[in-house]
Amino acid sequence: MDRNKHLFHLSPTASSSLPSGPVSISSPVGSQAILPCKWKSQLDNFPVCHVLWQTPNALVFEQNGEQRWQASEFEGRLEVPEEKLWEGDCSLILRDVQFGDVGLYESFMVVDRTRTKRRVFIQSVQLSVYDHKSKLSMGMGEDLVLKLHTPQAMRVVFQGRNSTEWKVLWMRGDEKVTRGRLEEAEGVVVLRGLRMDNSGTYKVLDSHGLSVSTVKLEVEEVAKTQKMIHIQDKPVGKSTVYGSSSLLIVFVLLISPLIQQLL
Repeated sequence: MDRNKHLFHLSPTASSSLPSGPVSISSPVGSQAILPCKWKSQLDNFPVCHVLWQTPNALVFEQNGEQRWQASEFEGRLEVPEEKLWEGDCSLILRDVQFGDVGLYESFMVVDRTRTKRRVFIQSVQLSVYDHKSKLSMGMGEDLVLKLHTPQAMRVVFQGRNSTEWKVLWMRGDEKVTRGRLEEAEGVVVLRGLRMDNSGTYKVLDSHGLSVSTVKLEVEEVAKTQKMIHIQDKPVGKSTVYGSSSLLIVFVLLISPLIQQLL
């Protein structure tokens, strides 16, 4: 099917009144969002499998049976499962959510009444997108694993705790990333062998320079596992002294008869 042509070309005609407000959906960048849509309550007597999703400015997705169309900026990221559509669920699955996806979405079902196709409004959804934030405390020598969250992540930058400058640590496609203590794996960037001067703020940025994630890291001199062992050590105090004295008294009482026999 020609990706540049829609499946349905008639002007919009809604046969139901708009609700008081859209459903609000919030999703972290890089994750999967589901924009809800149920058509059976409005079209129970009209078997349909033709669904449209649009923003106020443009059509973004259309599906009629096995035929599908989606706008280029959503290519490969949108789906309405056909088996669920027949069951009355026209929810739109949006994968790898990006900041550019923020906005209002409206769903319509196309019905055929006496050879005239009409669009019936079903649901409006307001989508918001937010970045990932976290704080970490790690020990020297440990490895910091930074999740990229999305294939659209392009850079990792770092700002030291006492610095105002941002330093680029990693760029997608840059072979230098495999050198030194920084390594790239599937979906992550790893900083090996943390040092004290690695304390600070790490940001994963997308192609527009927007923050996908922010990690604030504090590197400590002793690893947490070592600290836990140290906390479990028995403290030296009165209880220790009294315990040692009790053992000494018992020992003397036990060997006293032997000493008397020898004498």
